[in-house]
Amino acid sequence: MKELNNAGSMRAIQTWRQHPCRSCTPAAMVLSSSIDAPRLTLHNSTSRSSLFRFVAMGLALAALSACSALQPSATPATTFYSLNATPQPVSAVDKALPAPAITASGASTLLINPPHATAGFDSPRIIYLREPHKLEYFALSRWVEPPARMLGPLLVAAIEKTGVFRAVVLMPGAASGELRLDTDIIRLQHEFQTSPSQVRLTLRATLVDDKTRRMLAWQEFEALEPASSEDTYGGVLAANRAVQRVAGQLAGFLATKASAPSAAPATP
Repeated sequence: MKELNNAGSMRAIQTWRQHPCRSCTPAAMVLSSSIDAPRLTLHNSTSRSSLFRFVAMGLALAALSACSALQPSATPATTFYSLNATPQPVSAVDKALPAPAITASGASTLLINPPHATAGFDSPRIIYLREPHKLEYFALSRWVEPPARMLGPLLVAAIEKTGVFRAVVLMPGAASGELRLDTDIIRLQHEFQTSPSQVRLTLRATLVDDKTRRMLAWQEFEALEPASSEDTYGGVLAANRAVQRVAGQLAGFLATKASAPSAAPATP
């Protein structure tokens, strides 16, 4: 009998070592030995043996369930979003431009420096506001890149549609040009202070004569877009619309300034 008990104990220890949750209480080990050990007949009583096995199995299941509860839960995955160019009606672009600018032959090359962002808006974190001046971030949602980095190609695409410039080049690059555009994202945030919530994008643009380094014009553009749903995805869709609106406004602004690059600095 003692040899059988020792064998059962050794088998329980092996079972505990192989179990994925070794931090469980020794009760699981003992109960496992009760299941795996050879069946012993107590005073040749079949009913007592059956009752013992039934209780042992119940306790073993309870111990294993507790062990599973100690396992760390899976961390929710982060969702990534992007700012993309979406098709715009031609009429919307035409309305943003003065009539002569649409057919003008562009004589200048426009160099666009990579956009920058003010402090707090220069990371991939998606920002929202519930209270004024208090920036908060969605825990499981991010931009694939900082918005300023995604904005550059979208500005190039919008400005090229004007047909005003001989070329529109996103720097850095080897190209040279007569005009340079500097842009800064002042804010890009999902505001939950209204119903429905809305996304606000504010962009500052500065047009510079690249030869003389003289500022020709500057202006701030802002778009407010209502969110289609009160969650991150609704804000992302609104942010994409806001970017397209601001890019169109900027393209129209540049079209009016590009025809007179030597003019005195303008006040918006």
